[in-house]
Amino acid sequence: MLFLVPLLLWLCQTALAQYSSDDLMSFVTLPDIRAVKFNVHYHNHERISPGYWFVAPYLHMGPDPPSSLYEQYQIGPHIYDGEGRLIWTGSQQFDNRNVFDFKVVNSLGPDPQLSMVLQNSLNTKEDSGHGVILTNDYEVQRKLPLRRDLGVFDIHEFNILDDGKTALVTVYLSHEITLEEFGRPTESTWLETGGFAEIDVNTAEVIQWWDSFGHIPLPETVHYTQYSPAEGLPGWDYVHINAVDKNEIGDYLISSRFTNTIYLISCIDGNIMWRLGGKYSDFQQDFTFSKQHDVKFVESNGTHHIISFLNNASDEEFNEENMSASLFVELDTGASPMTAKVIRRYNRPDHQLSRLRGNTQLLPNDNVFTCWSKEGYISEHAADGELLMTASFTSSRYSSYRGYKFEFTGRPSAPPDMVASVYGTDETNMVTTFWVSWNGATDVAAWNFYAQASEFEDPVFIGKTPRSDFETMYIARGYLDWVSVEAVDANGTVLGKSNMHRSKSPDWKSVGYKGKSSTPVPVDPSTMYQTSDSAAEDKVVKEPVHPSSDAIDAQTQKTTQVIKHTYDAIRRISGIFSFILLIFVFAAVMAGYMIIRGWRVRFYQRVSTEDGLPGERAHLTPHRD
Repeated sequence: MLFLVPLLLWLCQTALAQYSSDDLMSFVTLPDIRAVKFNVHYHNHERISPGYWFVAPYLHMGPDPPSSLYEQYQIGPHIYDGEGRLIWTGSQQFDNRNVFDFKVVNSLGPDPQLSMVLQNSLNTKEDSGHGVILTNDYEVQRKLPLRRDLGVFDIHEFNILDDGKTALVTVYLSHEITLEEFGRPTESTWLETGGFAEIDVNTAEVIQWWDSFGHIPLPETVHYTQYSPAEGLPGWDYVHINAVDKNEIGDYLISSRFTNTIYLISCIDGNIMWRLGGKYSDFQQDFTFSKQHDVKFVESNGTHHIISFLNNASDEEFNEENMSASLFVELDTGASPMTAKVIRRYNRPDHQLSRLRGNTQLLPNDNVFTCWSKEGYISEHAADGELLMTASFTSSRYSSYRGYKFEFTGRPSAPPDMVASVYGTDETNMVTTFWVSWNGATDVAAWNFYAQASEFEDPVFIGKTPRSDFETMYIARGYLDWVSVEAVDANGTVLGKSNMHRSKSPDWKSVGYKGKSSTPVPVDPSTMYQTSDSAAEDKVVKEPVHPSSDAIDAQTQKTTQVIKHTYDAIRRISGIFSFILLIFVFAAVMAGYMIIRGWRVRFYQRVSTEDGLPGERAHLTPHRD
């Protein structure tokens, strides 16, 4: 029976984790979604750049196996506003699969679009991953596979270039080699090489591709030595490419994490034009970096280049510096020797290390936005170095490989989501509660609510409320049966309208309804709510003429807050109750076990010890038979 103790303790912990919602959002309108929460800290709000955060939370780097268990949607592409409020979740749309490099693309047409890498499935023969392009209504416009002989679609990069015609992706391939370069000519190993491909964004045709095999010698790696044991497939990951970019001339900039080197590759013959960092740097430089990520061109003009990247300064085992930083480096390739100098540096705000992943983004107003990856930690600095904002996921279970900030307008093709419920104990206190959201809509400023006496009657305007969060609640007087909602922007322009819904009602007997009839009768909104303009018309509805509408709106907001707090309290209480219930079950099991064994519970009492010694010293005396 004692084996039940750890089992019950585990059950208690599981119950508390299940009922705790401190680190995940939940919604009435989207019950299958649990979005990750952000903790946000502003240091200077006035200098913050406008825009939304584009992140892709994940639990594990690799694809998870399918499960027969019900799992709420939590991972994948997400958009948040600057206060950490959810704007859009694509978790359900992409079946809770890992997504990487999720960002806005402005080179594919007049409207902004979205791009991302949809990771391969466990069975790569069925799905080896795709580069995905979405329109700003969140519909998939294109899914671009990678040519089969170039492997799966790698998660590190899907870089659509400024001409909007091609995109750069990273490539991993395997080759069998001898270890002659390490002085072991009779031995062989598999080598996982890194490279890139440039593909057509319309056809996925490979325009050009490059592989480190034959270009980057084995001794450049810092991840393996001449004593490292040989490996089977996929082999030694000796360069680990994690970023690629292209300048106007057409040359390619790549980052190799396991050589601590940034390379410029010629678009003409594929040869290495120069190396920055690592064992064989071609530059005179007064700074170091290592295990870097996300190298990008900021400027590139002949012999003058400015590049940005995240200096991780560490990996899973070692660190070369004490903290990670975003670096902007100026390169003069016309000088002899060539020179490299740091012109801007932004240290990780908590002075810690990002041992894996991350990226750095230069914003249009010259601010710098950095994703430090682990736990979704992000920051924004002004150009002069002032720290403006930090944020991270409330949950330590999730990370985001990269994170970006962009201005964006989302126009969902689906209508707003709404749930309406009726409450009350008699005809005098009936209310209808609305919950409404519109996944991905960026411009909603307020919600207009409507009701109608039947499916075929004209809708009647019953009230409005400002948009308060991803999901907004509103309470209206009376039992309203057929209901709908309209989304309007700051100018009062109607952006979209929900489908018509019927309000949910409880089991009236069980809730103690004491009206004149056994069940309440829905009201006719045209008699309870008078309007001066028809809500059926496709235009902004005027304020209701009903004399108490303003007071009702004010009281509605107060009631809304009370119900929200009550709802949260009930959720917390339910978790505590479950924990207490499990403790009682545990106690009952132990009591039953004690009774079966014939144990008796005795109250504690102090007894004299042998040899007359005080109790605290009795255990020090030798035992005598």
